[in-house]
Amino acid sequence: MPTPPSYHSYTGHAENPLTPDEWNKMRAAVIESATRHMVGRRIIDVYGPLGPGVQSLPFEQFADASLGTVDLIGEKSEGAVVAESRRFKPIPMIHKDFVLHWRDLEASRGGAFPLDVSAAAGAASLVARAEDRLIFFGNAELGYDGLMNAQGRSHVEMRSWERTGGGFENVVEALEVLLAHGHYGPYAMAASPKRFAQLHRVYEKTGVLEIDSIKKVVTEGIFQSTVLTGDQAVVIAVGSEHFDLAVSVDVDLAYLGAEKMNHPFRVLECVALRIKHPDAICTFEAGPQRRGKG
Repeated sequence: MPTPPSYHSYTGHAENPLTPDEWNKMRAAVIESATRHMVGRRIIDVYGPLGPGVQSLPFEQFADASLGTVDLIGEKSEGAVVAESRRFKPIPMIHKDFVLHWRDLEASRGGAFPLDVSAAAGAASLVARAEDRLIFFGNAELGYDGLMNAQGRSHVEMRSWERTGGGFENVVEALEVLLAHGHYGPYAMAASPKRFAQLHRVYEKTGVLEIDSIKKVVTEGIFQSTVLTGDQAVVIAVGSEHFDLAVSVDVDLAYLGAEKMNHPFRVLECVALRIKHPDAICTFEAGPQRRGKG
């Protein structure tokens, strides 16, 4: 989750109209709101923060490799982990602006009411959702894949989860696919609110929730994401060897300079999802009988 960064020249703090206490209160609201709404970071390891000057990184996809070698003196070799492809790509920026009105700032200092940080929290929540959309769906315009559309990912047909036990059976099917590709876990899962809710049925006469059964095999967590819709869901084998979220600037707050007496701010971050083993992803995709249904 985001951590409070140090002051940087790009935050414009020398011209910032806020006192240190006001600034810290607003920054804390930004980080708290972003953390609350981020889902992708709960299943993807973070690489960084690397610093605001880092604008690009190598993106690699790795070939399969044999198990580690066992011998007596370390001279036997059975292949190395090597990158099948390597290219440098820029790290995109995600941002959302908001405005603090000068009269509201003066009123808070006069004791009329506390400094209102709701606009800052709202902007942070929208940045968090944009980050999740980048993680799950990438950005075609910028040439980034996400978990749901990565080339080379695995997939299984979405079965009926309306029947109690159907979701569990479908998840086990996805895990079998990941195991067949040599990904032995641990696993995590993200699902649309609709699919997440359907996993909270009780097995008849047992008092056991279906999601509790799934948690025994998907041990790194099952999360709902509002950027996933309809029947969408995905299971991944977690670990930085498979994916990471490269972060040059973590969620931060910047002052943009006075404008018509008011004070515009920006919530921003610079992040990119690096998919190293796309076959460590298994999406649930609609079969012919489910296409066109929500």
